Amino acid sequence: MKRGWWLAAAFALCAGCAASARAQDTASAADAGMPRADAPPQPERSVRDPDFGVVARHFGLERRVAMYQWYATARGYARGWSERSLDSAGFAPGHDNPPFPLQGRRWLARKVTVDGRPLEASVLERLGQWREFRPSFNALPGNLAATFQPQGDGLGSAENPLAPQVGDLRIHWRELRLPPLQDRIVLREGRWQLREDALPAAVAATPPAPAPAPARAPWRWMAGGALVLLLAAAIVRRRGR
Repeated sequence: MKRGWWLAAAFALCAGCAASARAQDTASAADAGMPRADAPPQPERSVRDPDFGVVARHFGLERRVAMYQWYATARGYARGWSERSLDSAGFAPGHDNPPFPLQGRRWLARKVTVDGRPLEASVLERLGQWREFRPSFNALPGNLAATFQPQGDGLGSAENPLAPQVGDLRIHWRELRLPPLQDRIVLREGRWQLREDALPAAVAATPPAPAPAPARAPWRWMAGGALVLLLAAAIVRRRGR
């Protein structure tokens, strides 16, 4: 028992010494005018979903889209929400799923700095945590504002959220956040890199997501706007049936 107590005390002392040394390093860096690892990371610009005008406050943005669809069961058919298109080609008449009109996407900040020095993308990949958030819909285009309504922390196209119809959409967003980086990064060759002894933060489990989308050329912005208009028209036409 005594030996176990001494070992625990020794480990605690070592951990305290390491933390103290890092704190002294930070203070010394500040005194010397060197870049500080405890400075808040800053994205070069806000990450934005151009179709819905949603802006992330942190380092990445993910749009998740689910559609209400038919699916087969042991007793026949049922309806439910799914983020992937369910093939209904072999279903009985009257159980057709419409095409998925809008895809989920993911955007990442192109450049992040800590105290003016670039942060390697691997730090975002290893330590980034995807978290649900409720965005502001003040910049929602007028045609989409007529199609979607606030539902939970996102948007929905169902006229009655308690009784959705096949083809209705439900959209929500997540943003990428970083934990405190002071004890996890080190400056090497002018760039902040992950420390070898840094423990990756727990990343929220997610289904496969699209690859990060690069900035779109002007003609792609026009194509994206046309897609959104077609989406709104399809939903309005279905409601009118």
